Amino acid sequence: MSANPIGTVVDDGIHELREDISDSEYYNPDLAPTRFSQRFWGLKDMTVLWISLSACIPTYLLASGLVDKSPKGHGMNWWQAVLTIFLGNVIVLIPMVLNAHAGTKYGVPFPVYCRASFGIRGANIPALLRALVACGWFGIQAWIGGYAIYSMLAIHFDSWDRLEKIFFGINAPQLMCFLLFWTINMFVVYRGINSIRLLLNIKAPLLIILGLALLAWAYVSAGGFGNMLSQPSDFVPGGTREGQFWTYFFPALTANVGFWATLALNIPDFSRYARSQRDQVLGQAFGLPTTMGLYSFIGVAVTSAAFVIYRDLPAEQQKDLWDPIFLLRQFKDPVLLTVAMLSLALATLATNIAANVVSPANDFAHLWPRAITFRIGGLITGIIGIAILPWKLVENAEIFINTWLVGYSSLLGAVGGILIADYFLVRRTRLDLPGLYRREGPYWYQGGVNPVALIALALSIAICIPGFLERVNSIHVPAIWKTLYDYAWFTSFGLAFGIYLAFARLPHRIVV
Repeated sequence: MSANPIGTVVDDGIHELREDISDSEYYNPDLAPTRFSQRFWGLKDMTVLWISLSACIPTYLLASGLVDKSPKGHGMNWWQAVLTIFLGNVIVLIPMVLNAHAGTKYGVPFPVYCRASFGIRGANIPALLRALVACGWFGIQAWIGGYAIYSMLAIHFDSWDRLEKIFFGINAPQLMCFLLFWTINMFVVYRGINSIRLLLNIKAPLLIILGLALLAWAYVSAGGFGNMLSQPSDFVPGGTREGQFWTYFFPALTANVGFWATLALNIPDFSRYARSQRDQVLGQAFGLPTTMGLYSFIGVAVTSAAFVIYRDLPAEQQKDLWDPIFLLRQFKDPVLLTVAMLSLALATLATNIAANVVSPANDFAHLWPRAITFRIGGLITGIIGIAILPWKLVENAEIFINTWLVGYSSLLGAVGGILIADYFLVRRTRLDLPGLYRREGPYWYQGGVNPVALIALALSIAICIPGFLERVNSIHVPAIWKTLYDYAWFTSFGLAFGIYLAFARLPHRIVV
């Protein structure tokens, strides 16, 4: 253990703040750097974190959406879908591990990490972008959990499905079940971080067992893996999308990178508790691509089997077979359905709190550290999660993958490019830890904002907007803009990285 000239003590590359910064208006206990005594996450914990987060219903939806043969699906065969997902997660693992480095080394959460490149006040912009995306995901997961409860109860109230959908596309019982599950989420947030860890430990095996049980059912019902996995893609000669594989592949790859581009930014919120860089690197490498690969295989196999098993369903219902809750509702045994839906709801609760509350709660607290605590930030997340009407984001595979996942990846890719360029190439991983909390420190820039970071962010996002507007059918744009949008995360990440780094090589006073 050795002293450090910038108010920290260093042990095996891990910094602990020894200077009192509690008088700063940009400090609160939730945003404070972790101490050595708080570093209790080892390799196993980081691995279990990713197993817990990856084994979730949105992972299943992502995979099933790629093999969905309806007009709103992507029409891949099973190995094309699994390979696309695995490749996307290997790619996103790189910024994940890089951004986690600062959290582990300095013990800071994501919004404080952003202060080095965006400025102490400017960090609110990337933090809010990440928070708003998390609010959308919170709403999606709350809708999934609520819909599981609705599906469990609907077997006793068969008239529910015939009720008019007067609440923005859903009926009254669906809305009530959604709000019930939302309330449970808010209660867990109120109980604090320890209840989240307990839920994750329960959830990890629970949803994997449920997924494997679904796979076993599909194997038996479809007559083996041969029938399940023999479904050809729509890109083969004579298929409905003959010769169009690459047109669908690149947006799908971008969506898969975008799927965890959220955690690729706010991973310091978790890695700040890691014991060492080795633990966070190996834990993430073992946990993320492998679990995503396994659970996506379950999603594509079961969905492929569903199109074989339920080939006689009306076309209007077949288009919903990509949704595991809709698929489970085809089971008529009330005991089996109740167990499945309760397991799914509990597992979704654990994923939702860990992945979609921890980060935005910290991000909202960053807006006003003296007034907004973790609990208040979590409540704000929940309220926005309702207002975003999350059931519309998972209405079909087209909206979920090409509009939601690809769309927000342009925002997060740009932030990631700036953070990595600044931390690794400009600062060489050296931060003034007390300075991240002080107005008179080195990260005040111009009025607390680094204009170069904001320019890089704005330009990198702007280049993807025309393609996004075309995707939501607002305008017609030339093909080049569509292509840039299809690569949204890669486009914004690369441009932001290059612009920020170019300005960093200008005279020192311009950037830092």
